[in-house]
Amino acid sequence: MSRAWVPRRLRTRLFLSYVVVVAAGAITMVVVGAAVTRTVYERRLGGFGVGRGQGGATGPSESQLTSALDDSLIPALVFGVVAALVVAAIVAMIVGARLLRPIDELRAATRRMAAGDFATPVPVPTEAELASLANDVNDLGEHLATIERRRTQLLGEVTHEMRTPITVIRGQTEGLIDGVITPSAEVFAGLADEASRLQRIVDDLTMLSRADEGTLEIDLTDLDLGAVAAGAAERLRPQFEYAGVDLVVDLGDPPEPLPVRGDIDRLTQALSNLLGNALGHSPTGGTVTVRCGRQNSVAFADVIDEGPGIPADEVDRIFERFYRADGTGTARSGRGIGLTIARSLARAHGGDVVLAAARPGARFRLTVPVSERAGVPAPPTTR
Repeated sequence: MSRAWVPRRLRTRLFLSYVVVVAAGAITMVVVGAAVTRTVYERRLGGFGVGRGQGGATGPSESQLTSALDDSLIPALVFGVVAALVVAAIVAMIVGARLLRPIDELRAATRRMAAGDFATPVPVPTEAELASLANDVNDLGEHLATIERRRTQLLGEVTHEMRTPITVIRGQTEGLIDGVITPSAEVFAGLADEASRLQRIVDDLTMLSRADEGTLEIDLTDLDLGAVAAGAAERLRPQFEYAGVDLVVDLGDPPEPLPVRGDIDRLTQALSNLLGNALGHSPTGGTVTVRCGRQNSVAFADVIDEGPGIPADEVDRIFERFYRADGTGTARSGRGIGLTIARSLARAHGGDVVLAAARPGARFRLTVPVSERAGVPAPPTTR
């Protein structure tokens, strides 16, 4: 059903309802008027000595007939108009109540939503004109219910994640005040680290919230996804070297141009999160590989590690906020939202982050639509 068709149908129904009211009034006026006219007319003729079944050589004069007709029309019109108005009002109330019943139900539903009740759906009326409106209100209710669930979940997640650093900061601060802890550079550095952790949690959650709401600002420019992936890898290479994990970037031989439209900072963050996740699950002496390429109209960057992989019962949960587990189900360090943020940032670019392979090791793929625009920088050489 098209939206342009619905208003025309509604206008037609309203027009027909007016016609019904007017027609009912007109018919009532004609019927009552005819009956009253006949009755009054016969009475007037009876006053002139003329009645039913009476005969006579002479009948009433023309002036008498005119007078009788005039006297009968006025009360006929009065009674007809009054009766027509009464009948039209009754018909209008019946028709109006039928037309307004679904609208009243919609009003009641919107008031329930305003009060926070999103679970009670609006009954879909039989009138096709209002059924689409009721469906829209129900869709709105479901959307608001989803937002409310996300808000409640976010509050619980924030409370859980912030509890540890706040507890540490509070404990050390109280220890300093009571003299239990001796002030030192190490103590203050620890407090600063916990404060920084709180700030990162807030920043990450703010980004996730904006991405979910579709309000995340994306500064699109012409990029090469291979160059972005290589840059992200170089930024994290010191961490890999410190952990004893090799980091390999494979852009092809020769490197294949991967032109995309994207925000370099957002894509770098998404790839850095994938690399950080791979580093956290890689054993010492292992290798993490970044492999870029193109598949049809999509550019991709795979991040492959040699860790234990992801069990089947955890595959559906790895993109959940704050879910942290390794291949054996043991909780690991980290905030547990790196993959969630990476996926949100990729989707903000029209792409996605998916688990391409779970075992052995794990392979996450970031995809971004290819752009055929000119001016994209050439990919770097493979290291």
